[in-house]
Amino acid sequence: MVQITLCWSLQARQVHECALSVPEHSTVQSVIDQFITEHTQTLSPTESAQLKFMQPGIWGHKVAWTALVQEGDRVELYRPLKVDPKVARRQRFKRQGKGRTGLFANRKSGSAAGY
Repeated sequence: MVQITLCWSLQARQVHECALSVPEHSTVQSVIDQFITEHTQTLSPTESAQLKFMQPGIWGHKVAWTALVQEGDRVELYRPLKVDPKVARRQRFKRQGKGRTGLFANRKSGSAAGY
C-alpha cells in the first residue's frame, strides 16, 4: 500500500484534500474510483460525477487517467477554465488603461519610461 493525497476543487476558493492508502501500481482512474466508493455517503451524486470529468494531474502536471501513482504523490483534479487567461489579462489591461500599469505607472514628469 502507498500513501497519496487527493485534492480537488469543485468551486472557487473551496479546496478539498484527502489522504488515501491505495495498492501499489494503481492508476489515477483506480484512485478516483476507490475514493468515490469509499465516500459515497459524503459525496452527492453530482459531485462524484463531476470528479470523473475533471482533468487529472500529479504535483501540478497534467497526466493521463492511466498514469501510475507513487508513494507520496499529490493527485489533483482540475476544473475547466471558464475564461482563457490571455483574454482575461487583455480585458483587465484595457479596463485599467495603459497609463497606470507596468512601466508607465507613477512616472515622474520628464523622466524616461521605466524609471
